[in-house]
Parts: sequence; structure tokens; C-alpha cells
Amino acid sequence: MSTTTAATGHNHPTTNDPLLSPFVLKELTLRNRIVSTSHEPAYSENGLPTERYREYHRIKARGGVGLTMIGGSAVVSRDSAPAFGNLQLWKDEAEPLLHALADDVHAEGAAVMIQVSHLGHRTSNYADQWLPAVSASDVREPAHRAFAKAAEQWDLARIQDDFVATAQMCRSAGLDGIELMLYGQFLDSFWTPYWNHRHDEYGESYENRMRYPLRVIRAIREAVGPDFIVGARMSFDEERKGGLETPEALQIATDITEAGIDFISLIKGNLGTDADLARAIPPMATPSAPHLEFAGQIKQKLSIPVMHAARIADVQTARHAIADGLLDLVGMTRALMADPDLPTKIATGRTDQIRPCVGASMCIDGIYQSGAAYCIHNPSTGRELELPHAISPALQLKQVAVVGGGPAGLEAARVLAERGHRVKLFEASDSLGGQLALASLSPRRRDLRGIVDWRVGELQRLGVEVCLNSYVEPDDLQADAWDVVIIATGGLPREPEIPGAGLVRDTWDVLGGAYRPKGRVIVYDDHGGNQALDAVEALAARGAEVELITPERSVSPDVGSLTAAGYFHALARHSVRITVLRRLLSVARDDSGLNVELGMDGFDFTETRSVDAVVTELGTRPVADLYEDLLGTSMNAGAMDPVALLDGHAQDLIRNRTGAFQLFRIGDAVASRNVHSAMLDAGRLCRTI
Repeated sequence: MSTTTAATGHNHPTTNDPLLSPFVLKELTLRNRIVSTSHEPAYSENGLPTERYREYHRIKARGGVGLTMIGGSAVVSRDSAPAFGNLQLWKDEAEPLLHALADDVHAEGAAVMIQVSHLGHRTSNYADQWLPAVSASDVREPAHRAFAKAAEQWDLARIQDDFVATAQMCRSAGLDGIELMLYGQFLDSFWTPYWNHRHDEYGESYENRMRYPLRVIRAIREAVGPDFIVGARMSFDEERKGGLETPEALQIATDITEAGIDFISLIKGNLGTDADLARAIPPMATPSAPHLEFAGQIKQKLSIPVMHAARIADVQTARHAIADGLLDLVGMTRALMADPDLPTKIATGRTDQIRPCVGASMCIDGIYQSGAAYCIHNPSTGRELELPHAISPALQLKQVAVVGGGPAGLEAARVLAERGHRVKLFEASDSLGGQLALASLSPRRRDLRGIVDWRVGELQRLGVEVCLNSYVEPDDLQADAWDVVIIATGGLPREPEIPGAGLVRDTWDVLGGAYRPKGRVIVYDDHGGNQALDAVEALAARGAEVELITPERSVSPDVGSLTAAGYFHALARHSVRITVLRRLLSVARDDSGLNVELGMDGFDFTETRSVDAVVTELGTRPVADLYEDLLGTSMNAGAMDPVALLDGHAQDLIRNRTGAFQLFRIGDAVASRNVHSAMLDAGRLCRTI
């Protein structure tokens, strides 16, 4: 057994930090330059910013952000069907709730604004009230798949009135300003030639295309008066054929400034397709701040303040953006979801303790997959009411053994140590990280390593004893008087239950480099996550002729749009064949290699493939031997009360009064799930110990 510990690290406070310098926006003084830009986390209740929504932004304000912007694409009209949990500002109940949110944020020293919009074509025809989507022209929007009708004169009048009424309501609610969403939705569908195909007074020429959005902006400015802040989020290069280009965008910026816009939130790109979205909102494994230089160039040509957010996730890059005059305000939205205390940690010299944003994009993809935005390795984000970011000290200190150094075990050890317990972490291998370390070998997911590295640093700071190369047996744990034993031993690849299973290899072998087949290779995916795509890309890059097969009707349904775009581009580039609705039935060796039998669920249909190798991705089976061996000597026989867990109460089930310790298991040691589930398991349980 080898044991390693490390001393606590500390950064000295930074003086005269440009990030922490105040900024005056019109008559509003922001305490620093750090902004949580407008985004929709889908924490609303019936389209309203109730307690969960309010707490999410209050915690950011308490963490020191200068400005938090709420309500990404908050809708102004009843016919604008919410596509991703949008706030519905046309409801009478919205104003008092916004007022309460503004009061909470202001009490913590931050400013708060809201982004307002009519979604236009960027919605579904089959959401909410099933009213037809509306746009400048009768277009098809690929992301939400709506066929939109061309706006008629009466549409223009009523939507303008809705914008005006909403702006007045936001001012009455005590918000510091609004931001118009002029990027991929209704108002800008008029000014961009990509969406505007009209031949009336609102189409063709620049003057005609600007007629309606300028009319709305002027009406809003007149309604809210000269002092209320009105900003615009807009693209300065749509990066698509027939789209808005920079020279015309600069002219638009000049014209909307004259019409009453006070600041610009600058975007490069568009929201049209998954690939477009991934360029505009860059995911992990893409360059840091790819549009920052462009933003700086545009800023020099504008007369009003500029903010920008696109993968500015680290303090050094954000500081450079302000210090070198590239931006007036720097958006660190995803970084603040990972760690809402980021500004305070900068101010107090604790930048080494900032939980990093790794760009996994679960915050965006989660809106569509699980109904809300979550951070892949901060389970408190979006759960502030039941799982606060601040970890309270334990009333009674205990000795806790954590077995397994993957994401669940690392998070368990961290939370327990924050509570003051004496924690010892055992890991069978010579390094920490578990499946995350393996996943980070994929070029597309290399940034996941940051999840592990941050926790390793935190365990060192907290003085947790880490024992590597320690394969724990039941007798090993009896050498110390543990109060609690947590099993986080993860899982191992699940093998197919078919004839010829011994001829099949798994994606772990491929990603780890132990298996490098050539020729014709089937990758069979009955999991639906990134793992199979990582293996396919690795095999294809090594020269294999790959076919990706799944029994589902779509490929990799659990992979979000931002990361999926890059994968599928790689599959196309390598001519990977994709086959859906086929189940792997058997594998047999013959003279030509392997004979693979495939079927289709629910039908009397089979077909065969002759290939050189088969690789499967079927999730994992729990490594539960140690857990099962300890059941009889534990107080609770491994039992956990799920109601107490969800309510944040201590686990007090006793099944064996002679047992020496409480026993729990978390993460993939329970069942095959994802990284966020592992972190959530650990966070929920360990806060109650």
C-alpha cells in the first residue's frame, strides 16, 4: 500500500485586478467586469421565475458576479411557444416574481437584467398551445423543426405591443435593464437575408429589412424612457452562405445604437444547426475563447460598451480580455455554473480553488435531455435549494473510508473532508480518475481531465489521505475503526449475452490502446453515450473500415448536440457506415474472420456481416464484490433510505445492531450511469454524514 498526501496551496490576493474593476453602464455601476450572460437554465415553474430560479441567480450574486442576466429568450408573446423552458413574461404573475428576484440579487450587491424575445421560427409547432411559429418568411427551422408562417401586418403590430409592454413591466419589476435577443429569433429574422425572403416593405433592401426591428427598438426606448438600460445580443458574422456578414452587421449596430441600444452582447456565428451551434457556443476540446480576437476588433468600431461570452472559462483569458481592451465586460456564464464563487475566489486569492468549467455542455444539452441545465461536475447547480453550494460542517466528526478513486469516490472524499470528517481514500490502480481518466484519452473529451485534477487538488488542500495501488479486501478495513465505509468501485464493461461473446472486445480496450484491429470492424452500441463514438473515431483514424450499429432508431441519443456535431463530421470524413434498428444476436469465427448475425426487435428478420472484429459498448456492470462481502458486518446491511437522502436527512437505518459501520455504495458501483449521476450520488449522501 502506498500513501500520498500533499500540503495546502494558497494564492495571494490579486491587487488592481482589471477583472475586479468597476464599470459604469449608463447610470448603473457594476462592481466588476464579470458577467453571467443571458441563458435559459429551464428552472422555471409554469414559465415563471419561482424560488428555484431565484435562488440560482441569488447564489451567483452572492458569489460576487457584477451582473447576472436572466431569462435567456424570455418570451414576450403568448403565441411564442417556449422551446426550452423559457420564462413567459406575458403572464401577469411574472412581475412580482421578477421583483423578488431583483431584490434578492441587489441585496447581494449585483445587478440583474433580463433577455426578452419572441422566439419566432426557433421553436416547435407542437409545443405549448400548438400555434404556428412565425418568422419574417415562411421558413423551416432545423433545430426545433418548426415550419413558420410569414408574419402578417397584424402579427407585427401585436408583437411590437408585446415587446413594449414587457419592457415596461421589467422596469416596473426593478430590473436594471433588458437585453433584446437579436440572434436567431424573430426580430433579427427581418434584418438577416438568410431568413428574410420578403418582397414587401420589410424585405430585399437593407432599409426595408431594418424597418421593423428599428421600429420595435424605438418604441421600446420611448416606452421605458432614456434612463433604463436596453441592450442587444447580436451576431456580427453569421458564418453561413447568404447570412449576415460583418460590414452590414456593423451598420446594423450603428443604427440600433441610434435607435436606443445601450450595449452589445457580441456573437460570432448562428444557431441554425448543431454544427453552427457548436461553433457559436464552443464545447470541450475546442480552443479557448475562439471569438475573442474578433470581438476585440468589432469593439474598436462601436461606440457603446461590448460584452462577449464564448468559452472564456479561465481567469487568465478573462483578465486578458479586459486588460487589453478587447471587451468592456466578460461573459463567464458556464464557468459561473461550474463555480458561482469564481469572482470571490479571485478577489480573495483562491483562484487555485475555482472549480473549472470543462466545456462538457451538459448545461446546454441537459435542457433537452433532462429538462434542465446541469453542470457535469457541480451537482448543486440548479439544485441550490436542496443541495447548497456551501457545504456545512458536520456536528459529529467520523472516520470514513472511501473505496474507489473515480468521480464518485473523489467527490465523496471531497465533500466528507469539507464537512470535517477524517477521510481515507483507497484506489486499486496507480492513479485517480477511473472511467473519467479513460474517457479523457479521447481527443474530443480530453478536457474531462479537469474534473479529476480539480478534485485531486482539493483532496490535497483538505488533507485527505490517498492510498494508491491499494486493492482493498474486507479484512483490510477492519484494521481501523471506521464509522462509515463508502463503496465507489465503479463498474467494468458489460459483456454481451450472446453466442460467441468471447470473440468480442469492448470500447475500453480500444480507447486504452490495448486493442487496435484493422480491416472491417463493427462497433455495436447499446448504450447511447459518447463511448461508442469515441471508439469509432479512434478505430477509423487508425485505418479500420467501421460500421456503427445500434438497436435503437437513432445513433447516440444521449450525446448532446454541441458535441455530437464534431463526432458526426468525423464519421462522415472517415466514411463510417451507420446502421440503426439492428440487434447483435451472435458472433462466430469462420474462414473469412467473424460472422455476425443481426436481428430487428419485434420482427422475424435477420442478416449477417462478415467482419474482422467486433467491439461492443453496453455500459458497465457494478464492481460490487467488496460491497457484498461487507454487508453482513455493517450496521445497515447496505440499506439506504431514499426519502431521507432526497430530504437531506441522515441515514439512520439499522439492520444489524452488532455491525461496526454504516455501508453505502455510490456511482457505477450501483448501476451504469453517467459522471453527473456519480457526483450527485456522492453529494447527496455525504452531506448527510
